[in-house]
Amino acid sequence: MTQPDPARRRVEPPNSARRRALIQSGALVLLLTTHHIARGAGIVAVRIWPAEDYSRVTIESDTALKTTHRMIGTPPRLAVDIEGLELNPTLRELVAKVRADDPNIAGIRVGQNAPGVVRLVLDLKQDIKPQVFTLTPVAAYQHRLVFDLYPAHPPDPLEQLIAERMKDLGGPAGAAPVASAQGMPKDATDSLGDLIAKQIERANQITRRGDTTVARAPSPPPRRPVPEQTPAAGEQSTSRPAPPRPAHARGSTDRLIIVALDPGHGGEDPGAIGPGGTHEKQVVLQIALKLRDRINNTTVGGSPMRAFLTRDGDFFVPLGTRVEKARRVGADLFISLHADAFMREDARGASVYALSDRGASSAAARWLANKENDADRIGGVNLGVKDSLVQRAMLDMSTTAQIKDSLVLGDAVLREIGGVGRLHKRNVERAGFAVLKAPDIPSVLVETAFISNPEEERKLRSESYQNDLANALINGIQKYFAANPPLARNRQV
Repeated sequence: MTQPDPARRRVEPPNSARRRALIQSGALVLLLTTHHIARGAGIVAVRIWPAEDYSRVTIESDTALKTTHRMIGTPPRLAVDIEGLELNPTLRELVAKVRADDPNIAGIRVGQNAPGVVRLVLDLKQDIKPQVFTLTPVAAYQHRLVFDLYPAHPPDPLEQLIAERMKDLGGPAGAAPVASAQGMPKDATDSLGDLIAKQIERANQITRRGDTTVARAPSPPPRRPVPEQTPAAGEQSTSRPAPPRPAHARGSTDRLIIVALDPGHGGEDPGAIGPGGTHEKQVVLQIALKLRDRINNTTVGGSPMRAFLTRDGDFFVPLGTRVEKARRVGADLFISLHADAFMREDARGASVYALSDRGASSAAARWLANKENDADRIGGVNLGVKDSLVQRAMLDMSTTAQIKDSLVLGDAVLREIGGVGRLHKRNVERAGFAVLKAPDIPSVLVETAFISNPEEERKLRSESYQNDLANALINGIQKYFAANPPLARNRQV
């Protein structure tokens, strides 16, 4: 076998050395680029959504981020280390985004803790149960790192409703009801009306609103005195007692009537966006707040009404949580407010929907339900949390009675809305909307108009049109209760 000549082995083509150098340098550049990408994920945006329910901090990036976090004691702080990240001006914007009225976050500090590791320290105003999770790209969002900061001791919504009612009646501002929405004593038999009556008796403020009809422009309803208590022995009554009202007479109740209002979308989920840039989440919240004022100034059969909002600000609420909230306060009705959208700008008019357990009433209703049910993916639900109440609420627990009552409510609301604007559908449509699946609460979803239509977008932004819609909705609610008075019942959990 002939051995190669060593001298000839060392002979290379003229460009060989240069080519090898370029290949080696290219490999080095590739390694450096890979290393840079691993340590320098691009930050797209940072956002903070403050709310009493919880505050959310979102960091959106072009690649997924890995984190470790821990709570630190007094004062409460949340320390988060984010790997694969270098400190940059976008991250520093978090510091200035904290609002003074944020009920949960006092401030945020950001620093480079180590090469490729950024540390966030969230100074908290109260004890927090944090949830830290990531979301994969969906809709207009890329990768999201989310911090949801839930108060360790959240306010009880039912107590808040009763406290507001007590304030209206002149009772003590800090009066606390004897029961909680999270769990009344097992042997308790008091209704909400009884609870309020006890608080009124303690404050010696025996006053109740009488029947009223909401006009086109809301005004405080007239009041009439409640019959005096039977005087004790030896005492003289200073006023002639009114004749007793039958507790279960048609059109009368003996408790606080609660209407749950559900402004759709919110926070990370803007809902539909009109051609003029109007966000669905904004206009439906404005309408809900106007409707809340009208409900709170209305009575049914002599019993006061009180509105409960699933969200009263710009923050995201999962669909199942919306249902759970309404059930926790023992709502008598559930009304979800939305603004429709379609690919064609000429689509217009309002619609009302109820739940269906046998498929959608039309292809359009099915499409809309699928779109609205997708809100959880866009808004960002922590799939790692298995809340039993929320999970149960999301089950298809619909009942025939609930659907029947929902259709009656929907028809009453639809007729009133038709008096202030054009209807897209003249009958109540039905589909499998997740947010309507409370098994014991008549529930409807109202599409107030087509925000994708430039003319209707302008109407939805108009305060006069919002007032007209709110008036139509309260009139529909009143007509529903006139024909279907809420029965006296115990509100036990």
